[in-house]
Amino acid sequence: MKKIKQQEALSFDGLGIAPKLLEILTELSYLIPTPIQLQSIPVSLERKDIVGIAQTGTGKTLAFGIPMIQLLAVYKGMGLVLLPTRELALQVDEHLKIIGKKISLRTSVLIGGEPINKQLKSLKHKPHIIIATPGRLIDHIQRRSVNLANVNILVLDEADMMLDMGFLPQIRDILKLVPKQRQTMLFSATMPSQIVKIASDYMVLPTRIEVAPAGTSAENVEQELVVIDKVSKFNHLKKILTETRGSVLIFMRTKHAVKTLTKKITQIGFSAAEIHSNRSLIQRRKALEGFKLGKFRILIATDIAARGIDVKEIELVVNYDLPEKSGDYVHRIGRTARAGKSGKAISFVMPSQIKNIREIEKLINKTLKINKTDSELNTLRASIDNNRSDGSTKTSFARGGVGIRKSFRANTKRDFGVQKRGEFYKKSFSSKTSGYSKKYKSYNRNKEEISSSRPKNSRKTNYQSAPNNSRLPMTDKERFRRSIL
Repeated sequence: MKKIKQQEALSFDGLGIAPKLLEILTELSYLIPTPIQLQSIPVSLERKDIVGIAQTGTGKTLAFGIPMIQLLAVYKGMGLVLLPTRELALQVDEHLKIIGKKISLRTSVLIGGEPINKQLKSLKHKPHIIIATPGRLIDHIQRRSVNLANVNILVLDEADMMLDMGFLPQIRDILKLVPKQRQTMLFSATMPSQIVKIASDYMVLPTRIEVAPAGTSAENVEQELVVIDKVSKFNHLKKILTETRGSVLIFMRTKHAVKTLTKKITQIGFSAAEIHSNRSLIQRRKALEGFKLGKFRILIATDIAARGIDVKEIELVVNYDLPEKSGDYVHRIGRTARAGKSGKAISFVMPSQIKNIREIEKLINKTLKINKTDSELNTLRASIDNNRSDGSTKTSFARGGVGIRKSFRANTKRDFGVQKRGEFYKKSFSSKTSGYSKKYKSYNRNKEEISSSRPKNSRKTNYQSAPNNSRLPMTDKERFRRSIL
């Protein structure tokens, strides 16, 4: 692998980029490469497979876009970029078009929610690069409107999110249809075992480029937890929105909850828009554009949009609901503190979700700050610290948070003299139901026998041997080639 001198690392000059592309980057004020660009571009230009671990907002589009454009000008074939969401596909297309405008680069975006006739028309112009979501690409393959036999460079961007959304079967089908003699670049914010398996099965001796450890959160994000009950969430959010002047992105678990919260926020005088799977592509694009331009100060979204939002100056991210998967926490807060700027993320946590916090802290390798408003929060903090100090998972973190509630009630009785629920039930119902106490004791025993969370399996990548990459013959796209070289 080519080594980059220290003085060359301060610009794109020493990365092997063609003069015409360097000129375009300078005109667009892309002067200093980000870490992922600095490490990926030279390796990509050598036509090697890459597994890139980097967070959102680190410049991954240019990291694969620049080498792809340059290599397609020299070698026969077509580029294919797979992404999980419509918004991401449109954003990648926007970035590539900005770079390729002066060199007659043609792209085609294949996503759901758009008229397929429009996409068929763009495919007739023989695009250099196809940018697609897996589902819509499969539709075109079945229609025989897309032939993947000419794909020379394949990019799987936001690979972990595609797997989370259930696209693994479609990805495997697509990988079977593209030529084996190709270059593959895979980018992901986390590195689950399924991605390791894809790298092992479908890539050739990939170079692993890890800008930050898998799963780590952005360094410039100030992260805070607020332990709160469900009823108090909205009032606390209203207080936060009043104190914050910049743009705010709020994440929730369900589209119904997003719709309800958007209505409540607009009713109290804030400008807000919503984005989720029930919104049409036009509505989602309108909401994103309005958020970018400042028409809407607040955007409320589900996780499907977590990596489809590319707004440079989001001041605050609020996790109104904690994500179902700890990995999604990283992607959510990655919407702020982009391009080296600072930002803040506040997460609302209910007492029964302490286990989720521990999983998130383990993933990002960081102790999160808890907003301690009263002695109740001190008790919760102590509960978390006790479980951190013990390497094993205790019964208090049993499935469904049952153990946590029991432990918390015991502490509450000790600190505040409040009766335990079990004692109250026994006293109230013993006269009416003679067998109740026995049933209650049996129920408590069953709760204590619930097993702890299972340990995660780990697997090492078994990379295959690499065949010799032979240069493919020149294409008839001489004009496109000469515009770059």
